[in-house]
Amino acid sequence: MKTITFGCRLNTFESKLIEQIGSDMADVIVVNTCAVTSEAERQCRQAIRKAYRENPDMKIIVTGCGAQLHPEEYAMMPEVYRVLGNHEKLSKEILEGDEKVCVGNIMEHNLTEAPLITDFEGRTRAFLQIQQGCDHACTFCIVHFARGKNIGLNPNKVIQQANLFVQKGFAEIVLTGVDITSYPYGFNQIVKRLATEVNGLKRLRFGSLDPACVDDELIDIIAQYDVIQPHIHLSVQSGDNLILKRMGRRHSFEQVLHICQLLSQKKDNMVFGADFITGFPTETEEHFLNTYRLVQEANISQLHTFPYSIRKGTPAAKMPQVDVPVRKERAARLRELGHQLENKLLSQMIGTVHPVLIEKIGQGYTDNYIKIKVNSNQTGQIIPVRIIGRSENELVGEVEIRA
Repeated sequence: MKTITFGCRLNTFESKLIEQIGSDMADVIVVNTCAVTSEAERQCRQAIRKAYRENPDMKIIVTGCGAQLHPEEYAMMPEVYRVLGNHEKLSKEILEGDEKVCVGNIMEHNLTEAPLITDFEGRTRAFLQIQQGCDHACTFCIVHFARGKNIGLNPNKVIQQANLFVQKGFAEIVLTGVDITSYPYGFNQIVKRLATEVNGLKRLRFGSLDPACVDDELIDIIAQYDVIQPHIHLSVQSGDNLILKRMGRRHSFEQVLHICQLLSQKKDNMVFGADFITGFPTETEEHFLNTYRLVQEANISQLHTFPYSIRKGTPAAKMPQVDVPVRKERAARLRELGHQLENKLLSQMIGTVHPVLIEKIGQGYTDNYIKIKVNSNQTGQIIPVRIIGRSENELVGEVEIRA
C-alpha cells in the first residue's frame, strides 16, 4: 500500500496507521485529503488524477477531511475506486471492503483504542495523536464538520504509545490532534506525565496550541521540563479583539502577548510561531494593524499567514467580505514582518551552541525548531552544534567538539 497525505500532522499520523492496517493491500493507493481551504481540496483532486495516470493498475481510495465533507464529489471522479470517511479509514474490515462510498456521521464516533503504531519509517520524529475533533466551531472553519466532536485517547494509552516510540529509537515525539489543548483528560496533566514518566524521551513538542487554553500552569510546565522544547506554535488568527470575537475565537491580544512574554522570561531560547488570517470579513486597516503590532510585541518570528478564503457553509461566508486584493496585500505585509523577525533571530543565533536533531545527512533542527545545515551524518541523533552562519531562512553549523 502507498499513501499520499495532505494537510496536518494528524493526517500524517493517520496515514501511518492506514499503512499499518492495510500492509497487505499491495494494489491500493490511499489519498488522505485536507479540506482546510478550497485550494487544499483542489490540490487533492489534482494529486488523485496524477496518481491514477502514473499507476493505472492501482485502486485509489480517497479518505480524509475532503472525503468526509464531499464524498459524492470524489466518488464521481473516474479515477477513484472508493471513498471512506475519517472514522471508516482506520477500520481494516472497511478498508478491505468494496462499497463505493462508506462515510458515516462523524459526530457519532468516539476515539477508540486505536492500534499502536509500530513504525514511523523514514522519520526521526514520531507524531502521537492524543485527541480528535473540535467543539469550538470558529466561524471561518469547516474542519469540525469533518472531524467531529472533541474526544481523546485514554492517557495510559498515550503513555504506552510514547514508550513504544522511545523503544523504537525515536528521539522526538510531537503531540498532535485537531485541538490538542482541549484534550478531554487534561492537556496539562498529559504533558507533565509524558515529561516525567516516559524514560528515555529526549524531545517533546506540540502541534498548534489554542491560546485560550495556555494558562500559567502550562507555561510553568513548559518552562520546568528540559524535554519540552523551547518552541511553541499558537493558533492566533488575528491580533484584533473585535475580529477575534467575530471569528469565534476565545482568546485576546493581551492573552497571546502574556503567553509569549512569560514563556520568554521563564525558558531560554524560546521561539514562537503562529497562524494568521488576513482580510477576515469586516477587517479594517486598523484591525489589521493590531495583528501587525501583536506580531512585533510578542516577537512571533515563524508565521503561517494566509489571506482569508471563503468556505461555503461557514458563518463567515455570509459576513461582509474584504476585497481579495486587500486580503492578499495584508498577507504580504505580515509575511514580510515575519521574515524580518526571523532574519533577526537567525542572526542573533550565530556563535551559539544548540542541540540539533539530525534528520537526514547534513541537515537537522535546533531545539527551538530552526532548520540547520550541519556537517554530520548521525541521522536520528541529537548532537551539539555551533552555529557559524546562515543561508536564506536556515542556519549553518558545525559539530561542536567538546573535550
